[in-house]
Amino acid sequence: MKIWYQSYVDYENGAGYWDELRKHLDAIVDPGTEIDIKGITPHDSYAHAIVEFRCAREVICNAVRAEREGYDAFIIGHFQDAGLYEARSVVDIPVLGMGEASMLHACQLGQRSGIVTINRRYIPWFHHQIGKYGLGERVTGVHAMDFEPGQILAAFGSDERLETVRALFEEQARPLVDEGVDVLIPGGGIPMLLFSQLQAHRVDGAPVINGIPIVVKLAEMAVKLKGLTGLGVSRTSDFVKPPEEIIEEFMAHPKGL
Repeated sequence: MKIWYQSYVDYENGAGYWDELRKHLDAIVDPGTEIDIKGITPHDSYAHAIVEFRCAREVICNAVRAEREGYDAFIIGHFQDAGLYEARSVVDIPVLGMGEASMLHACQLGQRSGIVTINRRYIPWFHHQIGKYGLGERVTGVHAMDFEPGQILAAFGSDERLETVRALFEEQARPLVDEGVDVLIPGGGIPMLLFSQLQAHRVDGAPVINGIPIVVKLAEMAVKLKGLTGLGVSRTSDFVKPPEEIIEEFMAHPKGL
């Protein structure tokens, strides 16, 4: 099995993160699964919807490339899932999003979940995600720390900085638990990987989930189910597939100044 793992950071700007991610992925995949990490340049360095929109276009194109290059599945390793629905609409291989996978799995661990993101500018984006996924009654709160995506990368390789981020996360998480949240979700692949160093991480009894192994295992399962039963996404509404010439037009005509 061969999986394309789409990071929204490139190696030049996130070498420490990529190196740790590589080790984490190697430790969690099934025997015979190969995962290639791919980046985006310019990387997602600022928390804003327009940056997500720019990155989403590359993600959609990369999903097409992944299918054409023989990959069995495509993972969006970025909690905001920018481009997820569009990518599903243009390829026949499974496309998994870290945000959606994390939220859905959290529903099996507790009745109510809460997200702690790295920057408050992501809060409205997450509320849009929660609504799109139909989880308004299950994911009931979103709080934020105060980092830009590039800044939190500096916490890798430093126990002191890890402890700083953990303390800031828990400061935002505790009010959510006090309000009745059962499960806590770090709002991003970078903090998830950072906290993967904390075994059985909990805040006041609420588990803090790591969405990276969740989305990887769901991708492996989706590939296996497709092989066993032919199961794939619906083509009746959100994921209707456009004609091939429309996909080619999208791939060939980015617009600039």
